[in-house]
Amino acid sequence: MGSGYIIIAGLIMLFSWMVSAKLKSKFELYSKLQLRNGMSGAEIAEKMLADNGITDVRVISTPGRLTDHYNPEDKTVNLSEAVYNHRNAAAAAVAAHECGHAVQHALGYEWLIMRSKLVPIVSVASNFMQWILLAGILMIQVFPQLLLIGIILFAVTTLFSIVTLPVEYDASNRALAWLENKHMLTQQEQAGAKDALKWAARTYLVAALGSIATLLYYISIYSGSNRRD
Repeated sequence: MGSGYIIIAGLIMLFSWMVSAKLKSKFELYSKLQLRNGMSGAEIAEKMLADNGITDVRVISTPGRLTDHYNPEDKTVNLSEAVYNHRNAAAAAVAAHECGHAVQHALGYEWLIMRSKLVPIVSVASNFMQWILLAGILMIQVFPQLLLIGIILFAVTTLFSIVTLPVEYDASNRALAWLENKHMLTQQEQAGAKDALKWAARTYLVAALGSIATLLYYISIYSGSNRRD
């Protein structure tokens, strides 16, 4: 399993790099596609919220690049400066996607609720997981239960990655449907927004596959030690 895992991990890392590079190029491309309606990302977001009857969510600007997110705790759609102020297809796609999460929250979308409940658990697990896994592998002959604890913690983070997939894909679907139904974008702009969100979603898919592969690797180490015993 050792050499096999190295090959699988290498392939996943390569695929992850390819997807990230493709995503970056797509957003650079569609950032040059200016919206004919002249609306900024913030204006797109505010209109989508209003059209969905959501009045208790604020759209705010947040520093940094690729820092866009929806915060269910304080009900804010946080848009990076490039998205908040800019008026292009990439900004429209990201703004509408984050509002898709706000719509999910308002409707009680079950996968979003599950992910939100996992957040504090994953936060704690992430702080100790790597150290416990490392110690568990080093002490596997005398204290295999320690590795099992690490595996359980890693399984929680893997579950979070899996649960994230339907949340992200659904938010993109809601965003694209609204953009199309409300005739917010031209046909070319709509195609660009769809392509950008498609590649963004694939980054979450790669992360989930990588997490599953790593979890299986740790499980194989633990199972192997039990067979030797």
